[in-house]
Amino acid sequence: MRRLLPDPAPDLDEAALAEAYRLPAGRSVRVDFVGSLDGAIAVQGRSGGLGSPGDKRVFRTLRALADVVLVGAGTATAEGYRPVAADSAVGALRTALGRPATAPVAVVSRRVSLAPGDRLAVDSTILVTCAAGDAARRAALAEAGVTVLVCGDDEVDLPLALDRLADRGLEQVVCEGGPALFAAALAAGCVDELDLTIAPALVGGETRLLPGALAEPVRPRLTQVLEEDGVLFTRYALGR
Repeated sequence: MRRLLPDPAPDLDEAALAEAYRLPAGRSVRVDFVGSLDGAIAVQGRSGGLGSPGDKRVFRTLRALADVVLVGAGTATAEGYRPVAADSAVGALRTALGRPATAPVAVVSRRVSLAPGDRLAVDSTILVTCAAGDAARRAALAEAGVTVLVCGDDEVDLPLALDRLADRGLEQVVCEGGPALFAAALAAGCVDELDLTIAPALVGGETRLLPGALAEPVRPRLTQVLEEDGVLFTRYALGR
């Protein structure tokens, strides 16, 4: 993998790739997606159809640098999410970078879609929901060891949720979608960075980076471009 912008550099190893994506200390929310040239983010419902070895490296790197993985319940289900384990590739990279081997996964679900017995219904998982979510399900998940954060009344209050995560020392957030959560985070002004892998593919279909029109266009600033085998790995700055 090579860097095209801002300073060209060939053959980034794991340490150099981590430095390329490292953020300053403090709170941040970065959103990670892979998309096709025509804006699709999935092939037959899964992002893996657009992935590449380089995209997997970037995915692992962003998880290794983050304090917490934030994801919508629908994406977690569709992609078969599991906890970030110490003996996983991400866990090994986190250890190599001098970070705790594991990181919590925070699942955002207004309807409390997570249930006891699910892969993510473990004591390292955080459920982010709202008061309108099923109280009995919330209690059952808490009994199973899941940390339940009630943020908002009828809808999930994302700024409040990020405050609650930061209160637990989880300041640097990597959000892995899906589109509805990304749109909500943009609307709430919570997104600091978009890390978008652009796959050289045309897919068609209806699954796009954003599910509908925004109230007004958002104009991110390009800060970095990496490339491998025709795949572009971009970083865009938003907000602060």
